[in-house]
Amino acid sequence: MRVRDSLDHFRTRVSQAVPASKPLSPRALPADESRRLLESILITRHLDWAAQELREAGHGHYTIASAGHEGNVVLGSLTRTTDLALLHYRDAAVQVERSRQISTVDPVNDILLSLVASKDDPLCRGRHKALGNHALGIIPQTSTIASHLPRAVGLALGLARRHKQGKFEQFPKDAVVLASFGDASINHSTALGAFNAASFSVHQNLKVPLLAVCEDNGLGISVRSPEGWVETRLRALPHWAYFFAEGYDVDAAYRAAESALEYCRRTQKPATLHIKCFRLLGHAGSDVDTTYRTREELEEAQAHDPLLCFGLALVEQGRIPKEEILALEAAVQRRVQQKQHEVIVRPKLESAEQIMAAIADPVPIGWVPTTFFRSADLRTEAPTLTLAAGLQLVLECALDADPDTLIFGEDVGKKGGVYGITKGLVQKAGPVRVFNTLLDEQTILGLALGLATLGFLPIPEIQYLAYLHNAEDQLRGEAATLGFFSDGAFSNPMLVRVAGLGYQKGFGGHFHNDNSLAVLRDIPGIIVGVPARADDALAMYKSALGLIRERRRVVVMVEPIALYHTKDLYEPNDGLWLAADAAPAQFGRARVYRPEATDLTILTYGNGVHLSLQAAKKLSGLHHIEARVVDLRWLVPLPDADILEHVAATGRALVVDECRPGGNVSEGILALLALEQPEAKLGRVTAENSFIALGEAANLVLVQVPEVVEAGRALYST
Repeated sequence: MRVRDSLDHFRTRVSQAVPASKPLSPRALPADESRRLLESILITRHLDWAAQELREAGHGHYTIASAGHEGNVVLGSLTRTTDLALLHYRDAAVQVERSRQISTVDPVNDILLSLVASKDDPLCRGRHKALGNHALGIIPQTSTIASHLPRAVGLALGLARRHKQGKFEQFPKDAVVLASFGDASINHSTALGAFNAASFSVHQNLKVPLLAVCEDNGLGISVRSPEGWVETRLRALPHWAYFFAEGYDVDAAYRAAESALEYCRRTQKPATLHIKCFRLLGHAGSDVDTTYRTREELEEAQAHDPLLCFGLALVEQGRIPKEEILALEAAVQRRVQQKQHEVIVRPKLESAEQIMAAIADPVPIGWVPTTFFRSADLRTEAPTLTLAAGLQLVLECALDADPDTLIFGEDVGKKGGVYGITKGLVQKAGPVRVFNTLLDEQTILGLALGLATLGFLPIPEIQYLAYLHNAEDQLRGEAATLGFFSDGAFSNPMLVRVAGLGYQKGFGGHFHNDNSLAVLRDIPGIIVGVPARADDALAMYKSALGLIRERRRVVVMVEPIALYHTKDLYEPNDGLWLAADAAPAQFGRARVYRPEATDLTILTYGNGVHLSLQAAKKLSGLHHIEARVVDLRWLVPLPDADILEHVAATGRALVVDECRPGGNVSEGILALLALEQPEAKLGRVTAENSFIALGEAANLVLVQVPEVVEAGRALYST
């Protein structure tokens, strides 16, 4: 079926005043409310038609229709702009109806601009087709396959925190979060984790004002959901209330949504609203649903068309005359078609710079934060610190500097983390600001996403680098894209702490000793740093916290576990790896050791700094080769200028990368040098392309000092 066919069928049936073939709710809405909802449904259906026409004419791109789901229009009427919403891609009717609350918002114009990817689109500025609007409180989502649900839980918990603080300026005390999704998404681990996190929170007497709306059309693209499975799954959720509505019956859907929202507002607990829908068209784009749906199924879907059923009910019950309904449809058609012709000529994106401007405002190398806290704010009686002690100190000061700073993760409370980094912080800041979470990395990052959107400064901890892979899409698909798809109107700045990398004596396997940063290097817009010593940690965390507050950035700090409690560098008890707070908080700058050396430049980071300094001493003593060691510190973006400067000074560069050879930092460095300094002599030492074995066997696949010495000697001899 085409959208135009559904509209023709609607006109014919209404003009003939044919009674609806499906039973409808006897509790009819008032005529004025009914007219508004019908108009919003009509606008949505005509926007679907426009999307098809624009795509066929080469003016539009990706299309995914709302046809058959428009019973959700009631959510746009019943929710407020202060109820944050994360909408399913078939929820255009919700946005259209909700737009009535802001007189300056024209949903027809905005959605059409999005369809033609015009840079005048007020949301994405031509970067994508998405529902959303900052003024309407609708946070954009591009493909809601459950990835937005952890954020929704974080938003709900964040609202409750704001209410507890007494901050109601933006969000009333009974505000809720609305998150909608399709029936197939309930089977996704991300959805199940989010449902569980909400249940777990309520079980601990926390408030979670969240309405999760499952729009159940029985199809995950072409795969059918088993009969009764969605209801069974949703009803089984602990501490969730369950509500059901037939989506074709707008009056009944209104009452069900009204009850669900009243429950959420009154109890501040989560609820599911299960709306049964019938998808009228293919899934999206060129999907031909006749290849997997029978004629009888398609006819049944047409009979459950909410536009048709609602229009016929209005006529049959005498709420609105058929002539008025047909006139309204004609007026909507004219309105959409006029805008459709206008948006075709609106400007498009014309450069990579325009596209990338919304990823993140580039931070100048050497940038110094001006607000968060100064070096003088770091108070310690210890003249020198381990990396762990430096991290603990800077986190304590972050809690002191900003009351919205929150530190959380697995075991970070009384235990102080697996390695003691957060030890004592809960006693100083209290369990409301330093707290343990579920053992679920998607929930940890989703909580951070929601809290950050509400203005908190979240510092979540991922206990091991390998655990990040369980939740990396919360960084890639959610955290990094929010500003991109909203042109910076929404942001989720946060500082993610990840304990990781190799060289943990006695540990093995890929879960506790993971030596790959490839996934973090491949996410546009995020910043990645690796502190090796206490003074680096203090300086880099000051920069990172400033980047969050002043530049609204997502920062990931990977902390080398093996260096947390290291004190010595060359000999036992030399104490040369201890450090004081002396390094300036200059973003993006590398740190150089032995700057007077002119024979060789070693480029490294993390554990590699410790190894390379030992190797440099041996190169000098055994081979009379003087090597400077450059700690990159910031890996995304790389400190290109510092790299080029120090390699130019010696003419030789040895990259010591403790990670595996593919996809990691050494590749980026060597590519830079090959392009910018092709005359330089280059070498590389990396870990083997292997997982890390247990005990001493780990050293067989990790970079060792003798390898660095031999590679340096060989490079110098060329």
